[in-house]
Amino acid sequence: MTASNHKRYTQIGLDRQLRLKWLEQTATLVLAGHAPEAVKLTLQEDLRGSFHSSPAEVRGSLDKTITVLQKVWVRPPPELASLRFSGLELLQDRPRTEHLAVHWGMVMAVYPFWSVVATQVGRLLRLQGSAAAAHVQRRVWEQYGERETVSRRVRYVLRSYLDWGVLQEASARGIYRAGSSLAVEDTRLIAWLVEAFLHSRTSGSSPLPDLFDSPSLFPFQIRPVPAESLVAASSRLEILRHGLDENLFMLRK
Repeated sequence: MTASNHKRYTQIGLDRQLRLKWLEQTATLVLAGHAPEAVKLTLQEDLRGSFHSSPAEVRGSLDKTITVLQKVWVRPPPELASLRFSGLELLQDRPRTEHLAVHWGMVMAVYPFWSVVATQVGRLLRLQGSAAAAHVQRRVWEQYGERETVSRRVRYVLRSYLDWGVLQEASARGIYRAGSSLAVEDTRLIAWLVEAFLHSRTSGSSPLPDLFDSPSLFPFQIRPVPAESLVAASSRLEILRHGLDENLFMLRK
């Protein structure tokens, strides 16, 4: 595992709420051919009004938010360059209704913490039809330690899920129910999501059924696709035959 890879899994990184429209805007600027510095300047101008604290706090929040946005769609870790390139192609080619899945996949690959929180939310939704923020925090503490920093960043991610519409608030404070559920039917998009999912895991591998059924992908209804079709759709995926009837998906070295 490379140093940047290791850092992705051990550091939380996500210290801001991520609005879906901000990610969409960032990717749109990149697709329009703007250089990284031009993307940054445009985002600084357009997002400044989204923060309503003192000028110093606005500057801090704005800059930190733009750093996160740029790491997703402008300058991701080197090992995710191909994933980003293909993700931008999907955003260009696929209807707007499918963009959420692409942004979700790219964020979870760049910031595995997003996937860790999603996994706990997805499990709770399956078990009891709702997810309490306090329960999600407790489960994430088991992995990252019982620190206020971890609790605060879990809250940022949960607020992001609300903004994206994949969670909605229940009547009781701090309790969430499932929001919109999105069907993912296109084989090329599914193969790309598989790749993004594998990048979010330290092992870089997963049995196909576990992958399609992963609670970290709780907002999506992913159409079951034969393993061979996914490998045909992405040259960066490979299958390791594991036992008599199990295919282990891996990232091609």
